[in-house]
Amino acid sequence: MAKNAVRIKDIAAKANVSVGTVDRVLHNRGRVAEDVRQKVLLMMQELEYEPNMMARTLGSNRTYELAAIQPDHTVDPYWQAPWEGLEKAARELKQYGINLTVYSYNMAQVESFREQAELATHAHPDGILIAPLFHRESLAFFERWQRQDIPYVLFNTYIEKLQLLSYVGQDSYQSGFLAGKLVQLGQAAPCTFLIAHIAEDIANSAHITQKEQGFRDYFAQFASTKKETGKNRGQSPYKILSIDLPQPDDASFAQQLTQLLEQEKEHLRGIFVSTSKAYEVAPYLKNSPHAIRLVGYDLLEENIRFLNSGAIDFLINQNPREQGYYGLYALADQLVFKKEVASLKFLPLDIITKENLHYYVEK
Repeated sequence: MAKNAVRIKDIAAKANVSVGTVDRVLHNRGRVAEDVRQKVLLMMQELEYEPNMMARTLGSNRTYELAAIQPDHTVDPYWQAPWEGLEKAARELKQYGINLTVYSYNMAQVESFREQAELATHAHPDGILIAPLFHRESLAFFERWQRQDIPYVLFNTYIEKLQLLSYVGQDSYQSGFLAGKLVQLGQAAPCTFLIAHIAEDIANSAHITQKEQGFRDYFAQFASTKKETGKNRGQSPYKILSIDLPQPDDASFAQQLTQLLEQEKEHLRGIFVSTSKAYEVAPYLKNSPHAIRLVGYDLLEENIRFLNSGAIDFLINQNPREQGYYGLYALADQLVFKKEVASLKFLPLDIITKENLHYYVEK
């Protein structure tokens, strides 16, 4: 008999007990003699019985209130995709008694994050999905949720040493390491590469610092480590610079970027934008005396336009839609379907070029 076809009454017949007895053993309720209970469990094992958690959930009439805390998708286009993933998962899970409330915050205002996280906490949800862009402020909420026994899942930004249920997203360190390889590939040394952060509080953004560390560590491997002597020992033939730029509509954005490009114009061969805003840097490269390779993140409309024109060479797709989708499912699997949830779900590091772009856009 196929294990998917095994029913409670099959177990009852095999164990020579009533269906009610099997039901009491399955749900650990009511009084059942120990020898009978062990006999039922043995028959379940022999028949490879697996309880239908979906059907059980549908019949339970239990509802679960879940909260998602993420940046406002109407302000920053990157967050439209995670929001769509959340909405898709919420629609699919609604039949199982799951209700989702999204708490959107302004990613440029830490007070907005605190306010929305506070609202979510006071709602006493059964589980929370969060993109914790503000590192310090998030830690205080994690402690509160742990005390309240509220499971939480992180997406987009991984923070170590937490008692979280799961993290869904990219390995930020590895994506930075990959970005280093992409900008360096085929470039003759010595030359300079730039890490550009746009409108980020670096000290309070764990995912950004992880990306930069990965990028720098890629180039650290080129440092002289053999038995060379002299002043060049331990040095890399590649110079790595970093710049923290303000919001692109700030007048100093253009000033700082053009000044640096002018200073480094003889040696600069690549720029790594640590967020989805590579399209903000692309227009400034058209007058460069040398080809400057530009690497960034995500399939935003403006990034796609510059990728097709050749101004952006590579985009690393962070699968933001899947982050929201699988993040919500991690909570559902734990709370509703009683499944074991992996503590880390790293999504692929997709390298997008103009040549393979249409596969991802169509998908």
